[in-house]
Amino acid sequence: MIRIALLAGSNRKDASSTKLLRYMAGRLTERGVEAALFDVYESPLPMYSPDDEEPHPNARRLASLVRSADALVLGTPEYHGSVSGALKNALDYLGSEEVGGKPTLSVSSSGGAVGVSSLTHLQSIVRGLHGINCPEWVSLGGRQRLFEDGAPADEGMRARVDRALDQLTRIAAALKSDAAT
Repeated sequence: MIRIALLAGSNRKDASSTKLLRYMAGRLTERGVEAALFDVYESPLPMYSPDDEEPHPNARRLASLVRSADALVLGTPEYHGSVSGALKNALDYLGSEEVGGKPTLSVSSSGGAVGVSSLTHLQSIVRGLHGINCPEWVSLGGRQRLFEDGAPADEGMRARVDRALDQLTRIAAALKSDAAT
């Protein structure tokens, strides 16, 4: 079974990026994938400091979740053309031991048309952690940020999410199969 960790990186209670990751977790579960969401709003992390001798319990839980996953989905609101500070802080707790070699899907939500700047920044961070960027990415923008019954209201966005998740799970399965041989 494929295991995917989803990291929601918003400090906002009803963030559209977090809603999208919750929807994605449900879609993955429907496909028989084990999906686990870590929400930094619900499990806040103190500012990362390499001088801390003992990691915060939420940081230990995050690292364990990511380490045990076969693939990742990272979600962020776009703030000032980049990723949220909350997501960047969470990623600072991780290293190549947790992320390295794992396919990673980047997801954003923007008040404008799309959050491409945050996605390119997020993909740079994934490369720095030795992860494998999924060729797809997903960005909510404008009216696409509307949700009905936990799902994106926009039919095109639902289809895009499905395509991106299909690609992510195919890559994760192929890598897992290669590792087993």
